[in-house]
Amino acid sequence: MNSQNSIILNKFSNFIRNNRSTLRQSLVALFICAIGDLCAGIILGNMTYFLNAFPGLLILIPGAIGMRGNIFGSFASRLSTNLHIGVLDPEFKRSKVLFTNLKSSFVLTMVLSVFLAIFAKIMCLIFHLRSIDLMDFILISVFAGIISNLIMLPITMCISFKSYKGGWDPDNVTTPLVAAFGDLFTLPAIIVSLFILKGLGVGYFKDLVFGILILLIIIMFVYEVSRNQSIKRILLESTPTLLLCSFLGIYAGTVLDSCESTLLTNPTILTLVPLLSGESGNLVSILGARLSSSLHSGLIEPEFKLTNTTLVNLLIILSLAVIVYPFIAVISDLSSFIIGTQTFGLIPLILISVFAGLTLIPIMMIIVFGICILSYKHGLDPDNIVIPISTSITDAFSNTLLIAYSLLIIAIFV
Repeated sequence: MNSQNSIILNKFSNFIRNNRSTLRQSLVALFICAIGDLCAGIILGNMTYFLNAFPGLLILIPGAIGMRGNIFGSFASRLSTNLHIGVLDPEFKRSKVLFTNLKSSFVLTMVLSVFLAIFAKIMCLIFHLRSIDLMDFILISVFAGIISNLIMLPITMCISFKSYKGGWDPDNVTTPLVAAFGDLFTLPAIIVSLFILKGLGVGYFKDLVFGILILLIIIMFVYEVSRNQSIKRILLESTPTLLLCSFLGIYAGTVLDSCESTLLTNPTILTLVPLLSGESGNLVSILGARLSSSLHSGLIEPEFKLTNTTLVNLLIILSLAVIVYPFIAVISDLSSFIIGTQTFGLIPLILISVFAGLTLIPIMMIIVFGICILSYKHGLDPDNIVIPISTSITDAFSNTLLIAYSLLIIAIFV
């Protein structure tokens, strides 16, 4: 028995030693992301006025946050792959590859913002939930998308290029950092959009602005698809995937909205929502980016078998998860205590975070691996498919598990 334990300890020590750089880089990125997600959580925990004034807004928020992570995470993943295979230089200079990715990400954000709003309204109608009208949903979503684009596109490029030039693997840092910035800026962008919406008032001017925005988005999409084959491939591959992801994001919002009273009476749990969803999505994105780069580089074959490289990647994610989930519960509780919000209790919060996270991650590792292999075998670029689908499924599952474990822990501890 002792010799068996000794063998396991030696293997674990070798694993840590061989992957120390990857674990260190990923942990740094995840801890930075946790701070961004915490800020988003604090903002969400203090948005009760807006959630009451604009019914249905809570349904839109997870989808909007997820969409930013999906679009700009895929943008970062494509930049990372292009940097790895040498078709893109890590410089802020005019480049066909870079310009193609920039334009496709901008157009995707605009198109998906419209559909996100439509899905939100449909869910409100299906489940008989109070909500603002469809035009307001679309205007909020599109204005927030424009603001996020102006902020996130340069941030994504900066993180990708600087990490690569600094000797860090972009697969380990760019996607989680980009997702964290997306989480951080999405909620302020939505709040700014609400003020813009109020400024438009009610009447013909608001209708005119709405009509012009919809027309411009249609023209942009049709023009880019018909003019540039590279952009056409990204848009046609990404749009169906991101539509599915948007629906999953709205489902996640519907889960939260259905338990709005529980969340509003326990603001610490509301603060934990972006943290759990964001860090889970970041872990899944790291795995997706690493597997995608390994497929493109020929390190793993597109086969459903656990090679040593694949197994190491899965163990890296599990190791990170064991550290991350207790950490986000601690900082969520600490932030609630500092700002004077009613706290739920550290031990119950850790139990909710750890149980939800460690239930979720093994399931998502199987899903990510399957999506990577299937997309590559069918001639699709995993960079356009894996991160959007996997993070959206993660958002839906994480919110469902968060609510389920929260209700369970509340029943036990309260």
